Amino acid sequence: MFLRRIARPLMMMAKVKETTGIVGLDVVPNAREVLINLYTKTLEEIKAVPEDEGYRKAVESFTRHRLSVCQEEEDSEMIEKRLCCGQVEELIEEARDELKLIGHMNEWKPWGIPDDYECEVIENDAPVPKHVPLHRPGPLPEEFYKTMETVTSGKLETSKKDEPAIALGESQSK
Repeated sequence: MFLRRIARPLMMMAKVKETTGIVGLDVVPNAREVLINLYTKTLEEIKAVPEDEGYRKAVESFTRHRLSVCQEEEDSEMIEKRLCCGQVEELIEEARDELKLIGHMNEWKPWGIPDDYECEVIENDAPVPKHVPLHRPGPLPEEFYKTMETVTSGKLETSKKDEPAIALGESQSK
């Protein structure tokens, strides 16, 4: 009895997470510190992307928000609740992936398209290059074309238009 009175409150205070419940994703005991470091590094690395790019604006916005939550909250559970983006271990994986992506984006420079760049436009009858997948939908049923012609020409019968499909008190099946 004595041990229960003393041990239970101590166990409740420790609140150690044993598993994430996600295969291959281990518990990170110091997740808050790891996240703060990753988010700080992300904000430094994203500065290499031009300021007017949408990618930079988006990354800075959500990273600043997540960093401020991590700095305000001490408990990992509270961080998870406030961000609503999964477990802190998942956030760590996302932050690491974002850092990798920033590196790739800086290498690829998708924002550096020259003004004189011309995109190849394929007209309807032009041959399609072999590397472009060819997708041509099948023909629509004849009934579709008849309906479209009726609707666009305004030849709907006025008697049918004013009558409800099912009169009050009638059942659908006859």
